[in-house]
Amino acid sequence: MQSFFGKSIYKGMVMGPVMVFKKNDDRVKRKKIENAEMEITRVTKAIDLAKKQLQKLYDKAIVQVGEASAAIFEIHQMMLEDEDYLEAIHNTIRTELVNAEYAVAMTGDNFSEIFSAMDNDYMKARAVDVKDISQRVVQNLCGQEEVDLSSKGPCIIVADDLSPSETIQMDKEKILAFVTVRGSANSHTAILARMMNIPALIGVPLELSKIENGMIAVVDGFKGQVIFEPDEDTCREARQKIQKEQEKLRLLHELKGKENVTLDGRKINIYANIGSVSDIGYVLENDAGGIGLFRSEFLYLGRTDFPTEEEQYQSYKQAARMMAGKKVIIRTLDIGADKQVDYFQLGKEDNPALGYRAIRICLKQPDIFKTQLRALLRAAVFGNISIMYPMITSVEEVKQIQAIVEEVKAELEKQEIQYKIPKQGIMIETPAAVMISDELAQLVDFFSIGTNDLTQYTLAIDRQNEKLDDFYNPHHKAILRMIKMVVENAHKYGKWVGICGELGADTALTEQFVRMGIDELSVAPSMVLNLRKIIREMTV
Repeated sequence: MQSFFGKSIYKGMVMGPVMVFKKNDDRVKRKKIENAEMEITRVTKAIDLAKKQLQKLYDKAIVQVGEASAAIFEIHQMMLEDEDYLEAIHNTIRTELVNAEYAVAMTGDNFSEIFSAMDNDYMKARAVDVKDISQRVVQNLCGQEEVDLSSKGPCIIVADDLSPSETIQMDKEKILAFVTVRGSANSHTAILARMMNIPALIGVPLELSKIENGMIAVVDGFKGQVIFEPDEDTCREARQKIQKEQEKLRLLHELKGKENVTLDGRKINIYANIGSVSDIGYVLENDAGGIGLFRSEFLYLGRTDFPTEEEQYQSYKQAARMMAGKKVIIRTLDIGADKQVDYFQLGKEDNPALGYRAIRICLKQPDIFKTQLRALLRAAVFGNISIMYPMITSVEEVKQIQAIVEEVKAELEKQEIQYKIPKQGIMIETPAAVMISDELAQLVDFFSIGTNDLTQYTLAIDRQNEKLDDFYNPHHKAILRMIKMVVENAHKYGKWVGICGELGADTALTEQFVRMGIDELSVAPSMVLNLRKIIREMTV
């Protein structure tokens, strides 16, 4: 029996077989060959197979995460057709008389080094892509089966870390839990775990080489513990805890269809936070009243170029239609800080959390912003869409945003494109926005408090820095007083206020938030029914 502790991302308990996800890092051996044309034919077949594999991934990603995020697989297919890349492989085989595997691997390494050395951040990003496609072709040449995570039975995924493209391959119905050596609370894996209501641990000090597929493990999200090869007493205790958790879930599910109303008649809206259209299934499954935070930056992540207006429009439109009249609040792109994207060419910053990010990028690069706004205004025709803008610190910023929205409106009218101006709000996540919230409330339709950044900026603590975990106190009196101030200033001007940060799901504060006058709580879908239970049992 081996026991390890990590940071719990979602509380819960499961027991089941392990599936270790290991990336293939085997070195390719150089071999002398006699027939160069035969090796080139092998390369052609391996590339054709790689294109088919990528097409399958693209088709699956379209359904699960939308066209914008799926585009990376389409780009990889195009790179496999690049004449310079193919010619370099063929030339290596013919001139050096080496095996196809070695020629592809060497060409991939050479191209990767060339891209990495370039000053342009966009071109630097191609280094990873060319290495990725080369590894796929080598894998096919070696006759290795592609790691098909969708075919595995119900299992606990154990990995060093998981990228969005790797999680896309998984059959999410068969995942019991995630356990990773690396990762952060804001990683794609962590967000996915919260969406799916499954336990997840990150920062677990494992040696993957010592963990075997099929090994039984217990993941305890309450303690932040994973136990491999548990003894019979541990298994018995785990089964009892799992049974209790299932009974709690059953009782919570009986709250579906009921209102979020306190015993003395105060109604609170409980919405859900999502990262893509594919997450809407979890919103509906958990009976959320709407979407309080659609993180539109996920349309920009995991790809090599900006999503087009049409790609964004289709995603927003699909979300609006699927929610069938329920509110869908879409946050404009919040790139920067811990969400870095190479093709934005943001450059290195000493303190990115205080740097060029979110609305600052939009106001400095209005073409990017206008593309997103055009897509949002067009999609608003198809449902109850609202827009909110992140990282606001001044009245002037809001006025600049309004001017740009007017420009977009004029452009759409001139082009005779159908659109609708949705409700527009801002995120309150800086102390500056809190202190002038009375002025800001007169300019917008609503506030949504982003408690993650508000806590970080108020306490002067980097929330990504593990060394500061003991000092990071989201229950700090200063934070709670700020939230109360924002509520009072918003209500003074007849505007509603929500919380969409992690604190919204903190059940220790739910009653306090309701008594403060918070109108809406937007949380991971898995927390909706938990909050409903608390609200229905309290009085204001």
